[in-house]
Amino acid sequence: MKKLAAAFAMSLLLAGCASGGSSSERERFFRAAGKPVANPSALVKAELAFARLAREEGQWTAFRETATADAVMFVPNLSSAQVWLKGKADPAQAVDWQPHKIHMSCDGIMGVVTGAWQAANGSTGSFVTIWEKQDARERRLRGQEEEWKWVFDHGVPVDTPLPEPDFVETEVASCKGGPVPPNIPAPENGKKIGGQSLDKTFQWSATQAADGKRGLTVLLWNGEAYRPVVDEDFGVPQP
Repeated sequence: MKKLAAAFAMSLLLAGCASGGSSSERERFFRAAGKPVANPSALVKAELAFARLAREEGQWTAFRETATADAVMFVPNLSSAQVWLKGKADPAQAVDWQPHKIHMSCDGIMGVVTGAWQAANGSTGSFVTIWEKQDARERRLRGQEEEWKWVFDHGVPVDTPLPEPDFVETEVASCKGGPVPPNIPAPENGKKIGGQSLDKTFQWSATQAADGKRGLTVLLWNGEAYRPVVDEDFGVPQP
């Protein structure tokens, strides 16, 4: 994990050098103007802090403290995270995890992280977490540090551990055009919970059909249309 974080930091440095400083200049301009700026490295920081909190304070304690009041999880059905987590005892050793890919809205308010996890019993898996910046404008005006909390989280086991990438892959939605998010209906007699960034360049929907089948879709605006960056079918919960 340390190797991955260092590689990501180096990739940001090289990207800044290659652009001749234009990226950082643009960021300073927008920050001075009070406009939000997408910063995928903030989600790397949030994920690493989340994993560290789980190791130091306990797994479910960390999940409770970093989730929004209306966050949801598949456990195994689509449920309120805070209700499911309330009073849940922490395991002796927390699961560890690392971010592999990040997709973020143009305004930097919302993003999704996918990656790998490893449990103490040797099992491994993949995860997807959707993060939302909290009270961004108010905190900026007060000179407070940004705060991220997750609104959706789910992990599944895999037979073969995911390969560790050399760098954390990142993608930011296009700021061009006038995105109008599609209306993704809830399954018949099923449930749908989702949201979108303030600039509408990022949209997510978690669904569960009447037969129990679960899914997650995350759409990112590319300047002309929405493209699915996460399209997961988690199947029907096993008894």
